[in-house]
Parts: sequence; structure tokens; C-alpha cells
Amino acid sequence: MTGVRRSALALAAALAGCGYGFSAGAGRLPPGAGKVFVRPLENRTADADAGALVAAALRRELARRGADAGPGAPAELVGEVRSAQATPATPGAAVWRLTLAVSGRLLVGGRAAAEAEVSRSEDYLAGVDPLESEGRRRIALRRAADAVARELVERLESP
Repeated sequence: MTGVRRSALALAAALAGCGYGFSAGAGRLPPGAGKVFVRPLENRTADADAGALVAAALRRELARRGADAGPGAPAELVGEVRSAQATPATPGAAVWRLTLAVSGRLLVGGRAAAEAEVSRSEDYLAGVDPLESEGRRRIALRRAADAVARELVERLESP
């Protein structure tokens, strides 16, 4: 047996001994939530696309974990985008901070199995003109939506 194989076996044995394991996210969701349908999120922000961006990010995150499903799935994820605000992060407004706050509830058979609230901030540079600044804000919003989706799904998973 080569040294690399011995090292790999030793690492696997050590990880198994401490309770650490590799598993897909669908296996860690509450019972009955192996497949989850993400309903359109309620958008309480002035940004017309915030709800759709977060819902799409949630679907992608669930798909990565093998748990994304369409209507009729045994579980549903419902929620709302509570805020999406951009504020100057530095004097002179060279750097802006976009903060996105989302709440979500995982329903299994119509009953709440888990719920969580998460927020994420992303910084971005102001552009030389309003169009460039808006483009950078949109990129920050997409990054924040991806991060919020990842954290929300992690919090909804069973410990």
C-alpha cells in the first residue's frame, strides 16, 4: 500500500471516529423534507427583483444538495425578503454596503418544521456614473442573495 493510500485511509478512519461525515444536504433536512419546493418570496423591499433573486438562489442551493423540487413536493420553503438597503460604507461614498435580510420557513405537510432569519452585507465600489454604480449594486445583490440562500438552507437543516 502506498503512503498516499495509507494517509487517505487514516484520514477517513479519523473522521469517522469523531462523527464527522460527508453527506448531501437533502439528508440533513427535517424528516419529510427530502424534496423542497421554493415558493415565490414576498418582497417587502423597493427593489423589484430582490424576491426573485433570492428565490432563484434558494432553488440553486437546494439543487446543489439534491433537494430541489417543483410544486407538489412534500415540503415547501416560504419566506420574505425583509430589506435590501444600500448605504455608504465610507466617507465620500466611494464604497457602498448592500445589506439583504431574509426570513424563511420550511413547511412539511403544511406544518412549520423549521424557520430562520438571516442577513448578509456585501460591499461594492461606486462607479463613475449612475449606470456603473447600479450594475455594481446588482452584482452585490446577487452575491448577497447567494450567501443568504446558503446560510438559510444550512439553518433550516436538522442539527
